[in-house]
Amino acid sequence: MTDEKGMTLVTGQVKWFDPAKGYGFILNSEGGPDILLHANVLRNFGRSSIADQSRVTAWVQPTARGLQATEVIEVEPPETDGSPPIADLDSAVIEQLDSLPLRPARVKWFDKGKGFGFANIFGHPDDVFIHVEVLRHSGFSDLAIGEAIGIRVVEGPRGLMAAQITSWDRGGEDADLALTPPTGEDGDDQDEFLAHVAE
Repeated sequence: MTDEKGMTLVTGQVKWFDPAKGYGFILNSEGGPDILLHANVLRNFGRSSIADQSRVTAWVQPTARGLQATEVIEVEPPETDGSPPIADLDSAVIEQLDSLPLRPARVKWFDKGKGFGFANIFGHPDDVFIHVEVLRHSGFSDLAIGEAIGIRVVEGPRGLMAAQITSWDRGGEDADLALTPPTGEDGDDQDEFLAHVAE
C-alpha cells in the first residue's frame, strides 16, 4: 500500500537494532535494500528497543540515503516454539497470558549484561522481576531506567515476576482495574491486592 506522499506500508523482520547507536535495520519482505529504523521512530511507537527477528509493520519512505521507516504501526515478537522463556513460567501461564491483567509500570533498572532487572507497578510498592528472556519473547531487546511499560505479572518462586512486557500505551488498557492497594490495619488487604496482581 502506498499513500499520497509516496510512503509505502511494509512488513519485515528486524535484522538488528542497537539502542546505544540509536538505530537498526529491517529486512524488506518485498526484497530490495534494508530499511533504516531510527530510535526516535521506535520511541514514537512507545519503545526504546526491539528484539532482533521481531516482525515490524511500518510506513517507509525513500530518502537520499535509502529507505527509512517513518512510523511503526505494529511489532510482533520473534517467533518461538511455544515453550516458556524461562523455567519459572510453566506452559499453563504462557497459554493464559492474555487473560492476565495488563498493568502500567515503570522500569526501576535493567542490566542486559546481567540478564535481569526490576519494575514497579503504579500504586504497588513491590518490585517485579524482569528476566531478559521474557523481555526478548515480548519483542524487546533492552529497557531504560524510568521507561514506562505495560506488564503481565505472576507470582514466581521468589516473588512477583513479569510474564510479558508490552509498550506503555498497552499498559493503560486495564485502567479500570484498581491499581492502588487498599490499606487495612492487619495487612490482609495488601495480601489480597498482591494476589490479584499476580493472578
